[in-house]
Amino acid sequence: MLYRKIKDHDVSALGFGCMRLPVIDNDPANIDESEAARMLHYAIDHGVNYVDTAWPYHMENSETFTGKALKDGYRDKVYIATKLPSWMVEKHEDCDKFLNAQLRKLQTDYIDFYLLHSLDKNRWATMLSQDVLKFVDRALRDGRIRYIGFSYHGQTEDFAPIIDAYPWTFCQIQYNYMDIDYQAGTKGLEYAASKGVSVIAMEPLRGGKLTKKVPPNILETFNKCCPDRTPADLALKWVWNHPEIATVLSGMSTMAQVEENVRLADSAVPNSLTSEESELISSLRDMYNARTKVDCTNCRYCLPCPEGVDIPAIFNIYNDLHVYEDKRWASIAYSMFIQDENKADKCVECGECEDKCPQGIPIIEELKNAHKALT
Repeated sequence: MLYRKIKDHDVSALGFGCMRLPVIDNDPANIDESEAARMLHYAIDHGVNYVDTAWPYHMENSETFTGKALKDGYRDKVYIATKLPSWMVEKHEDCDKFLNAQLRKLQTDYIDFYLLHSLDKNRWATMLSQDVLKFVDRALRDGRIRYIGFSYHGQTEDFAPIIDAYPWTFCQIQYNYMDIDYQAGTKGLEYAASKGVSVIAMEPLRGGKLTKKVPPNILETFNKCCPDRTPADLALKWVWNHPEIATVLSGMSTMAQVEENVRLADSAVPNSLTSEESELISSLRDMYNARTKVDCTNCRYCLPCPEGVDIPAIFNIYNDLHVYEDKRWASIAYSMFIQDENKADKCVECGECEDKCPQGIPIIEELKNAHKALT
């Protein structure tokens, strides 16, 4: 296992994400604890020392499992990362309530790396109104947490102000070869690094979309260039190629995935991507992007919609459906991440958005198509 630095700590290039553990009867709340523990122990025994979990994972059962799995000496071999469920905080005192509950669930006296979970511009503003930084200072001072960071799911332009707002040790962003301009993206990665903030990469395989059900024409192109490799191999190498990345989190569901990722992490060397591999990545990215259904650039000129329809976010999910052919996840994303009052069926066809759209997108018609496909 290769290691990189967060502060003065050697952190494994591969981090174990406890969000997609094996389950029983397809019930996300019912973790197959025996198999999941076997996977986690294998990873740790082979050098993985960064374990990431969070309050909501596996219907709030992931932290409890992780605490049990790290008994018998495994806790001392790893850094634990977990997250304050920021959307559940209603008042300042809730921050301490959640952290103390997490310490009990994880059966530990302290959290090595603690994150404010899933920040964007609005959630960060709410957190500030609840004096979250006073809580952070207090938890660092009394030793309940060792280092503080945040995970990010907002717009690119809103990332830097959060980085600048506090002396964070680290941040966590979604990063893979398809998401260079999505959320924090490459700009955010480079900005965080320029400020001395370590970067944790999540979703390196875009939730498995870059490895499962790969469209035939894309898979054919990949196999011609890399007949002896897997899509996961190249995708992970692309992320590890960035020296700004401290560790890459992978949410693994099978022992085979753990074994493959541990093996790949043995060669996770920065700046090792060849020119041929870089060209292949560019080709694959172009082929995926060619499958985009609506040519929305997320310029957001169409907002605010008088009826509250979140047009760019809807088109992003709709495009994902066509690019990655994952109907189940697209439907879940539409249900979970787009509030009912912001869904496409709230469009009253006023046409105001179409007058403003620089791409000339027939937004009204495409919203109808999106809603039908995603529900």
